[in-house]
Amino acid sequence: MAATGSLPLTQHPTYSKPPTSQKPHKKPLFSLPKQTFPLIFSFPFHRSLNYPTKPPRFLPLCDSLQENIVQNIENPKNFLLPNAHSRQILSPESAPRIFIQDPPWISALFWKGLYKMTNQTVKIEHKEIEKRKYNLLRRRQVKEETEAWEKMVEEYRELEREMCEKKLAPNLPYVKGLFLGWFEPLREAIAKEQKVQKGKSKKLRAAYAPHIELLPADKLAVIVMHKMMGLIMGAEEDGYVQVVQAAVHIGVAIEQEVRIHSFLEKTKNYQRKQIVDEVQGVSKEKEILRKRVNSLIRRRRLTEVQKLVKNEEIKPWGRDAQAKLGSRLLELLTETAYVQPPIDQSGDSPPDIRPAFRHKFKTISRGPGQKIKKRYGVIECDPLIRSGLDKSAKHMMIPYVPMLVPPKKWKGYDKGGYLFLPSYVMRTHGSRKQQEALKGVNVKNMRKVFEALDTLGSTKWRVNNKVLAVVESIWASGGNIAGLVDRNDIPIPEKPYSEDSTEIQEWKWSLRKANKVNRERHSQRCDTELKLSVARKMENEEGFYYPHNLDFRGRAYPMHPHLNHLSSDLCRGVLEFAEGRPLGRSGLHWLKIHLANLYSGGVEKLSHDGRLAFVDNHLDEIFDSAENPINGNRWWLAAEDPFQCLAACMNLSEALKSTSPLSTISYLPIHQDGSCNGLQHYAALGRDNLEAAAVNLVAGEKPADVYSEIAVRVHNIMKRDSNKDPATNPNALLAKLLIDQVDRKLVKQTVMTSVYGVTFVGAREQIKRRLEEKGHISDDRLLFSAACYTAKVTLAALGELFQAARNIMGWLGDCAKVIASENQPVRWTTPLGLPVVQPYYKSERHLIRTTLQVLALQREGNSVEVRKQRTAFPPNFVHSLDGSHMMMTAVACRDAGLYFAGVHDSFWTHACDVEKMNQILREKFVELYSMPVLENLLESFETSYPSLVFPPLPERGNFDLLEVLKSPYFFN
Repeated sequence: MAATGSLPLTQHPTYSKPPTSQKPHKKPLFSLPKQTFPLIFSFPFHRSLNYPTKPPRFLPLCDSLQENIVQNIENPKNFLLPNAHSRQILSPESAPRIFIQDPPWISALFWKGLYKMTNQTVKIEHKEIEKRKYNLLRRRQVKEETEAWEKMVEEYRELEREMCEKKLAPNLPYVKGLFLGWFEPLREAIAKEQKVQKGKSKKLRAAYAPHIELLPADKLAVIVMHKMMGLIMGAEEDGYVQVVQAAVHIGVAIEQEVRIHSFLEKTKNYQRKQIVDEVQGVSKEKEILRKRVNSLIRRRRLTEVQKLVKNEEIKPWGRDAQAKLGSRLLELLTETAYVQPPIDQSGDSPPDIRPAFRHKFKTISRGPGQKIKKRYGVIECDPLIRSGLDKSAKHMMIPYVPMLVPPKKWKGYDKGGYLFLPSYVMRTHGSRKQQEALKGVNVKNMRKVFEALDTLGSTKWRVNNKVLAVVESIWASGGNIAGLVDRNDIPIPEKPYSEDSTEIQEWKWSLRKANKVNRERHSQRCDTELKLSVARKMENEEGFYYPHNLDFRGRAYPMHPHLNHLSSDLCRGVLEFAEGRPLGRSGLHWLKIHLANLYSGGVEKLSHDGRLAFVDNHLDEIFDSAENPINGNRWWLAAEDPFQCLAACMNLSEALKSTSPLSTISYLPIHQDGSCNGLQHYAALGRDNLEAAAVNLVAGEKPADVYSEIAVRVHNIMKRDSNKDPATNPNALLAKLLIDQVDRKLVKQTVMTSVYGVTFVGAREQIKRRLEEKGHISDDRLLFSAACYTAKVTLAALGELFQAARNIMGWLGDCAKVIASENQPVRWTTPLGLPVVQPYYKSERHLIRTTLQVLALQREGNSVEVRKQRTAFPPNFVHSLDGSHMMMTAVACRDAGLYFAGVHDSFWTHACDVEKMNQILREKFVELYSMPVLENLLESFETSYPSLVFPPLPERGNFDLLEVLKSPYFFN
């Protein structure tokens, strides 16, 4: 049989030839239609056909169960009839039709085509649904960013109307009750000030006048109240904040809102809201605003509108204008806000109404432990306000909450992140040189940095509601377990009746200590409430995102400050990935190791097999923790990270109790942490074999523990000293006293921070705190001497073990000294192309006169701080390298289809993907240090400062970086 494209039929001798000539058919007898086809095919036959004695036999045809169905269909010879039985078939127009049942492969093709079409339709519909859902979430996000203060104003207006109608104060949370009492008097005072300033001639108007008119009085009132209370809540001191801090803080918030308000007016013909009491008027204007916003979003004009705002926006106000406006609004708040204690029903005395805030001057030390004191203007709040504030923190306005849609991709210094809230790729803290460097760099050079930030921002999170429920239960019961602060203050000691000076002195000391503890607890309670308030707000969301930006060294941080994965165990415990993935065998393995790491207590230093055995031996406790976390044995509370440990217990319990543990969906982020990561980077730079082995750059049977290694060396030095004669060696007595107190915990913080340039004084204070915790030395003078001796020995032990790292640190410091001595800041470019400028300049005082007081603003001067430039450069440079490693890993994980989150030297992904992430992060570390990092740095210094002479590069070892690829405990 010849295989041809058409199917010509040869003439059979028993058939009579038709009177008219008929050309052979050009198309195959069994042609397949291009679109859908029916189950039955019809073919025309002549009525007077003489059938052959033996019916024609079809060649066997393949059905859809065979793997080569497609090849068989595409091969025409599979459809040919046997030549011996083939006939010329005529098809006169009048011939009736005979129907033949389809062979099996026809039905298979039909169903295949139908499935394909249906699948495409479902995909299109799914895309449409996702698109509609995204647009809805984006509208909500825009409203969150642009109408937050507007909503607050509406809320207080509504409460006021309710109060007027019912002639009764509504039952409100404490802080909202305060705000409601202050809102109207403050609004009226601001409105009056706006009117007064507007009526003055240009020469007589106050400096803040042009800015106070840019927002409605009610919105200004709400911003001032919330910002002031937010500062009081976060204040480290007892109920007061410095005027300069509060004034600038309020000024910045108002400038930010003015930009958004300006956007609403210019891009949507939004008329400034008039103060009206009619509910109908308010609702109508609100409806107009809502329609305008929605219309804008539907028309996809987001980018276009932002460009328009950028072109027309007001020039930056500057610190002077912010401080002057903030000071005047603070003054109005102190004049209008009052508090009143609960009325004593039995007393005949008039109610005690007193100012909520007072402007005072206080003598304050510039920092903890510093003797130099200065006189500052402060705003002090009444004790009555603080008494209930920590219970009402959740009602405070929280800016920069997590986003409901993925953040805008970064495309420049201020282009990316939130849709409308001001977002900057770097937190420069006012450093002009750093801002200029960032704005001046070519966007193409920053592409990798932007990609990494976009990757971190695109990770979708959700609240782990099971863990949140446990947190809420413990918090409602008073806290004080699982790392949560006690919700009650410690009692204040009563003054003794005795006149004995020793007793009085002890009482004063106890009083100071009690007040200090209570201040710390108050601050921690406010912080916990803020974290929980964000968790409550997001708990019913399908997912949310954290826009990220950088500090000046190139380390990435979420822009939302409260509930994020860089924060405490509480935050990490209540957060999980929004997308789950099946555990699989590898995932179950890593979930168990993760749980052991979180439990800690030395377990994390075992081999992987040791950690797996630990978990398998505690399965009953793990199941009990998951099923009954509050009223059970509460094994999870003994963990170093209790809430994260509880989340892992719940996930593992769910998997092991299911019928198919390996197919259990896990949403839990699994951590892989570096081993003293700063020293790992120094070891890679110095290529020293001994140092590389000490920080797990080389494979071992179990993880090397650098902290234990240093503790052993410190113990050996002290043992030698203790055998010396105390008469000639005064440290001998201290060595005998301390020899039994040396352990891993005593030296850990000093070892960890040594790589970041800890000084002797810093090391002494760290070790002193650890010795205080042990409680074996009660005498303060002896404690100080012991801390000095231990710090000296610890730093000496570090110098012995990490000589190459010390040499590189010294070289970096020397280079910085050469540059800074020419009054230049140290600047470099990270391996990913990020320009870094150290922001250490001598500040200059700048006095401005405000209505409240003369304020001294600190400005960046023109003279660099030589010592700070030198000491800070080594740790800052290493931070820029660990930030580069994390960002390189983030982009590579994205390209490999992995979820990724990073916390500096801790990388997170799904349990099933840990193996792949481990491979990637090792490859990226090797790639980073295969570059001539120190050579490039020296070359950039010599290019930037050709007239300066820099010291030669330190000698380095011959460690093979490829060993990192085989080290299981490099990150683990």
